[in-house]
Amino acid sequence: MLIIGFSSNTSKIIPRIFCRTPRHCAPIISVGGTSFIMYQFVRRGYIAQIYLNQRAIRLLRANGWCFIVVNMSPPRDILRYTKSAISCVDVCKRAIQIHAPLIQTPRALYRLLACSNKFQ
Repeated sequence: MLIIGFSSNTSKIIPRIFCRTPRHCAPIISVGGTSFIMYQFVRRGYIAQIYLNQRAIRLLRANGWCFIVVNMSPPRDILRYTKSAISCVDVCKRAIQIHAPLIQTPRALYRLLACSNKFQ
């Protein structure tokens, strides 16, 4: 199972200027029954793996994150696919394996996933 998390908060100045809400996104992959891994984009060439459980997901939701479940299996080696990503949106697009050059902001990715029947 692949989940894309969207946040309205970010510590980076560029997304605050150019992106409206949501301002940040990250792919979350189910590892086991109740454990997940979030692949957080930090900078080009560095993606942090954050291990989450269901309680952490509830805390994220309480702090402004929203989630969209994508009905597809993630790539086997997601770090290899996302290593050269240049933004958080690029990481999510590579995890979903879509090639949409006009999708550049988290809001555009959110609208694509929320309105499309292909991914649900």
